[in-house]
Amino acid sequence: MAFTREPPKTLQGRISYLLRQMGSTRAVAEEIGVTPASVARYRRGARKNPPRDIAAKVDEAVRTRWQPQIRKRHRDRAAAGGITVVTRASIGYDAPGGSTDESRVRRLRVHLPADYARRVFDARDTGQGDQRIAEIVTEGIQEEYFKDGGRRANGLEITINNIDYLDVSF
Repeated sequence: MAFTREPPKTLQGRISYLLRQMGSTRAVAEEIGVTPASVARYRRGARKNPPRDIAAKVDEAVRTRWQPQIRKRHRDRAAAGGITVVTRASIGYDAPGGSTDESRVRRLRVHLPADYARRVFDARDTGQGDQRIAEIVTEGIQEEYFKDGGRRANGLEITINNIDYLDVSF
């Protein structure tokens, strides 16, 4: 996601940002899994190097709250125009007529319509997890790339395994 400004880089700056957003040390402490006293120490700068898992939680909490209007604008654009998926993965298929189901590595760039973008965002927002998002993307690639929007390969079912990379843009 492209922001107009980068989020705070220092731990002290990130904690201060979270305190402004969430209103209290108790709320920030519950979010990142530490005590309110630890949040106060992080803000003062008395403790600068938290454990890795706490640092990751702080980073995630800041990034999820950073520039919500920019985030909304990107989401609305994707929901209206669709998303483009670029991936290199092992793709197998099952089709009628004695075809093989042996998978092979393919590099694909597929534009998925707005319906798939909305479903991906809804799955992410409801916390359905990466597995559900991967199922939606797999279905989209199957319908738009392999079945060509319903014009061919009607009985084809694909599976995506061993994803090397997956890049989504809009």
